[in-house]
Amino acid sequence: MSSDLKELSLAFIGCGVMAESIVAGLLKNGIVDAAHITASHPRENRRDELREKHGIEVFSSNSEAAGAVAGHENSAVVLCVKPQRLKKVLADLDGVLHPNDLVISIIAGARIEQLAEALGTAKVVRAMPNTPAQIGAGITAWTCTEAVGADDRENVRRILTALGKELFVETENMIDMATSLSATGPTYIFMVMEALTDAGVHLGFSRDMAKELVQETMLGSVKFAMASHKHPAELRNMVTSPGGTSAEAIYQMEKGTLRTVLSKAVYAAYKRAVELGRK
Repeated sequence: MSSDLKELSLAFIGCGVMAESIVAGLLKNGIVDAAHITASHPRENRRDELREKHGIEVFSSNSEAAGAVAGHENSAVVLCVKPQRLKKVLADLDGVLHPNDLVISIIAGARIEQLAEALGTAKVVRAMPNTPAQIGAGITAWTCTEAVGADDRENVRRILTALGKELFVETENMIDMATSLSATGPTYIFMVMEALTDAGVHLGFSRDMAKELVQETMLGSVKFAMASHKHPAELRNMVTSPGGTSAEAIYQMEKGTLRTVLSKAVYAAYKRAVELGRK
């Protein structure tokens, strides 16, 4: 694959929210030209919307979209469908790809071995982005087969930076781990945000005021933690005075087993990710 991504041809199989986020990020940052991007989607109104909004070619057929780039020296096919649609997509793409084609999958639970065998290529990347990727603030964990060479890996990194940050992991099991921690992670954060906002309303704030206080506090806390490079426990101790409000709040959270509940939630999500792969 060429080091110049401007000439890279990409086919997105399925073009929902996350796929569109990648397309938008690539175009916004001038990484890939719209003329070199194709996609597939079953709904006509969605196809029209994507063409008008991004200037890309969109097919109703998965095989047509993939076929438009299959066999090209400088190309990649990106699988972006929901796990329950994977079986149909693999059937649609049977015999379409060439042995040297690069495949990037962001399908939760889809195993590399399964994709490689069904698609007839050893060059498979498995990636797991998260919801903030929709605004270019996500983090994507990814891994790949040994057949994906250094140039391809560098280009995958550049593609994934359209979503935010990327993190290469050594084993496929770590993708399931990332699915439970970073990909499912926004769920945990949103629930904490909701609970704190409700608590603010209970105290007497309007919902808008409580929401703003909570969101800015969480955002500022994360930025401070990243800038300080300190362990979270050390940061917590910095704001916890003996007999103060933080000490009392921490006591109640520990009493309610907040740590244990979060740990169980992450492990449950991990087991579900592994289960999806087996299916």
